[in-house]
Amino acid sequence: MTMSSLKYTTYLPKSIFSISPGKRSLSNTSASKQFRSILQKQIDDIKSAGTYKNERIITSSQSTAISVKGSKGSILNFCANNYLGLSNNQEIIQFSKEMMESYGCGLSSVRFICGTQDIHKTLENKISQFHGREDTILYASCFDANAGIFEAILTPDDAVFSDELNHASIIDGIRLCKAKKSRYQHRNMDDLEQQLKASDGRIKMIVTDGVFSMDGNVAPLTDICKLADKYNALVFVDECHATGFFGESGRGTEEFHGLLGRIDIINSTLGKALGGASGGYTTGPKQLIDLLRQKSRPYLFSNSLPPAVVGTGIKVIDMLLSSSQLTRKVQSNTKRFRTTMTKAGFTIAGMDHPISPVMLYDAKLASDFADEMLKRGIYVIGFSYPVVPKDKARIRVQISAAHTEDEIDQCTDAFIQVGKQLGVI
Repeated sequence: MTMSSLKYTTYLPKSIFSISPGKRSLSNTSASKQFRSILQKQIDDIKSAGTYKNERIITSSQSTAISVKGSKGSILNFCANNYLGLSNNQEIIQFSKEMMESYGCGLSSVRFICGTQDIHKTLENKISQFHGREDTILYASCFDANAGIFEAILTPDDAVFSDELNHASIIDGIRLCKAKKSRYQHRNMDDLEQQLKASDGRIKMIVTDGVFSMDGNVAPLTDICKLADKYNALVFVDECHATGFFGESGRGTEEFHGLLGRIDIINSTLGKALGGASGGYTTGPKQLIDLLRQKSRPYLFSNSLPPAVVGTGIKVIDMLLSSSQLTRKVQSNTKRFRTTMTKAGFTIAGMDHPISPVMLYDAKLASDFADEMLKRGIYVIGFSYPVVPKDKARIRVQISAAHTEDEIDQCTDAFIQVGKQLGVI
């Protein structure tokens, strides 16, 4: 019997399939009723505040042109982290399929038991080569990488200094450690220096996003590194919105600032520019990576990355090591979008980065603007409080190397039309 001919429902009670969604058997105890009531109140409050997040349903693969449930025809996608346009690259898909056929669906294990395959070591070595670091450790996501590093290496004798707008995963990771915690004002070097000067920490670690995802602005790494040298501190950078496409050859914000090799610890992701699947990593000194393999809880207690995802990472890194063509393309597309939009009268935040926030300031306006853009075949999302500060609502446009110049122009044309219709420009 072939796998395709198996009738799985034959072995399951028919009653399971007679229960429609929403009418399944649920606990009906008083505690359960109270619990659901408490949760519903919170949901209602979120909706009343206008910050409830509805999920649009994509019915195609992730690409520059997608199908969206409820919309007719093809929609141009300008809000994915698909910076290099590799999420649906056929060459990568084929390589990933071959990895799955050779190595299976998954490992059913964590790395230190029986979950390390040779391909995991291959990918870690290639990431180290790409970044010019001694060693690399893989995680299920960069959220896990950020959750797993600070607790493992920082003690009550140490001190950590975090930019106030760092990603939620950094904030959560720092909460888990016992080091003295300080938060400095966003990109404010005077504030950071005052906190460093007052610290007596054994290890001092400055922690920052390389590129801040809501604003597209870049950490002042040159100044941060000068302070680190002055006060004997380490520098940690989260490069999720930089790896593979930012800087001349895609080596991220340290390359953008001319600091290749200077940053002590880099965390980043495979789930954005590097194929768009999942997975994250820490890369840096060998002693750090060795210690994380012994103590980092998300690494020790999470299944290994599946072979198909590992294959995607290997293929993408190979592509980046051999050519910077895609990096140059996303950079030229970004310049085209930002130049046209600025000339039309829009305010675009950020610093020459593919994250190009179109500032609208009003939450309802941002939501209405996004809806009007969808009617014109452009998929973008309005961001408002609490995702961004109050009165800082925007539409965060994200540019990909896979966008053609015509598609960039379609997007800017639609922005101009809607901008005039809604009185923005």
